[in-house]
Amino acid sequence: MVQDFQEYGAWRDNVAQALSRYQAWVQREELADGASQQRIERALARLADDKLSVAFVAEFSRGKSELINAIFFADYGQRILPSAAGRTTMCPTELMYDPAYPPSIRLLPIETRAENLSTGDYRDTPEAWTVFGLDLNAGEAMHETFKQVSRTRRVPVEEARSYGLLDENDPHAGESDDGMVEISLWRHAIINFPHPLLKQGLVILDTPGLNAIGTEPELTLNLIPNAHAVLFILAAETGVTKSDIDVWRTHIGAGPGRVVVLNKIDAMWDELKTDGENEAEIERQAGSVAGLLGLAREQVFPVSAQKALVAKINGDMPLLEKSRIAELEAALFNELIPARRDIIREQLAVEMDQLVAAQNAALTTRVRDIVEQLQELKGLRGKNQNVIAHMMKRVDAEKKEFDGSLFKLQGTRAVFTRLSTELYTTLGMDLAKQEIAAVREQMESKRFGFNAGMRESVRDFFDQMKANLDASNAKTIEISSMMESMYRKFSSEHGLQLAVPMAFSLDRYRREIDRIEAAYHKQFGTATMLMTSRGVLIDRFFDTIASSVRKVFRSANADVEAWLKVIMAPLEAQIRQHKEQLKHRLASIQRIHDATDSLEQKIASFEASQAELEAMRATLSDLAGGVSLAMDSQMTAWEAAA
Repeated sequence: MVQDFQEYGAWRDNVAQALSRYQAWVQREELADGASQQRIERALARLADDKLSVAFVAEFSRGKSELINAIFFADYGQRILPSAAGRTTMCPTELMYDPAYPPSIRLLPIETRAENLSTGDYRDTPEAWTVFGLDLNAGEAMHETFKQVSRTRRVPVEEARSYGLLDENDPHAGESDDGMVEISLWRHAIINFPHPLLKQGLVILDTPGLNAIGTEPELTLNLIPNAHAVLFILAAETGVTKSDIDVWRTHIGAGPGRVVVLNKIDAMWDELKTDGENEAEIERQAGSVAGLLGLAREQVFPVSAQKALVAKINGDMPLLEKSRIAELEAALFNELIPARRDIIREQLAVEMDQLVAAQNAALTTRVRDIVEQLQELKGLRGKNQNVIAHMMKRVDAEKKEFDGSLFKLQGTRAVFTRLSTELYTTLGMDLAKQEIAAVREQMESKRFGFNAGMRESVRDFFDQMKANLDASNAKTIEISSMMESMYRKFSSEHGLQLAVPMAFSLDRYRREIDRIEAAYHKQFGTATMLMTSRGVLIDRFFDTIASSVRKVFRSANADVEAWLKVIMAPLEAQIRQHKEQLKHRLASIQRIHDATDSLEQKIASFEASQAELEAMRATLSDLAGGVSLAMDSQMTAWEAAA
């Protein structure tokens, strides 16, 4: 497994190196306009920031933490995450590695739930977190520090309710006779740990029981839906419970990267039965689970995480085989890594096609300019001074005509500026903040969560945000159409080789708003609103909704701004090049007219330049091929393993 991730990391590094070589060359040869440079930078950032997220979801005491220990941390010779009977993970816990931080546990206090901010809003606020350092050379001390994720405190019922943590339907709510309730000390935990897999970009999410799926908006709206793989863990002796089915149908469901783990099969190892009889009983239970969840039998993996951990630590191969953990690991990573690699590869392949097309167009223009000048110069052989003077006038007239078209371009720029301004009237962050503030006012006035009126307000909020994105998208289409028309005009009138302007769409942001809205409706449908009085909890959900919507619009604004900056870059680069070419043509003919340059020497110089440009085209093809080769490397090995 470590080797698989290391090979995946090496694949990313090789692709990034090949792309960086491509970038350096096109910059050196002045073939990279603003749009091309932006594409390359984004592709490199995508490779550098690539993460593989695996979420572990289960009810309490199903062995989530033990399964994480068995799969990822057995090499440490002990449990890293706390694992015992009862509730050991009290808050959502992410395990990752960021070299910008020392090995540590960052903990967000539970009191932050009283504020109108989501967990995501606090990620860039270091002072909000309590930090405990990790001593990697002291295993026992490190294990004790990890127990922070299990810590709780007792608070009055009203305080728990104000945090949205008191659910009368939760059997674990635990209100005592003295009116106190036990809640988690922390809202969220981020463990920064230099494990080899985490260094390669793996992110592990440990969730604190099924009830938290409904009470922690960050899990419901972001972390679980965005995970590349979700392991839904059941206990072999209990099978599928009603709450299991509800969470599976509402928040997880069958699909790519979704795996069901039937843990604790060692509870079914009856010493009075034969191994065959025990295996048959486990198989029957796995089949029953598959049927209840609507899965194929091969999508359910019976394992014993505890026995797997013991076997790995003690080097007990027969016990490790009996735990069946290897089947789960193989299924998880043989699917996860190639699938993620294919997504990145497809995205990069599209980027490279567009990049190479743009750079080839620039080279074609240069070659065409050289050929035109060669034809002009060769046509001067044996001609008198009057013919040369006439050619000078013709080139000068062509230059003036081109300069005249640039004045017309200024009018198009004015329209471009107006449309860009109109675009921000529906996409600007101020508008998004105003819409969010308006809903918050309605929440306060209508006591959000206690009547159907607030459902309508939230629905109207989503409708308005989607309408804003749709209007903005229509404006980007209008801008794109205008730019395409201008590109075609310049291409036809002046023979410029112009690639299609950089495409842009806000569709993916529209889909993200749809996803957030769907998650909200799943959590707070009509039945839920009528059956429960969870106003504070819905407040917290709207905090995360608002944070997520702000993030969507912030990203959309950044992308639009970057696009508007570069959409004219290819045209502007070609205009500059064409102006220089006309100037050089005129100067070249002028020098020949004045007898300061030899005609044959000039022809030889241009022929050499043409040969250099053809060599550059070959180099471009080789470098682009190097990126493609790096992207295709290791495919055979991974496909064979899968």
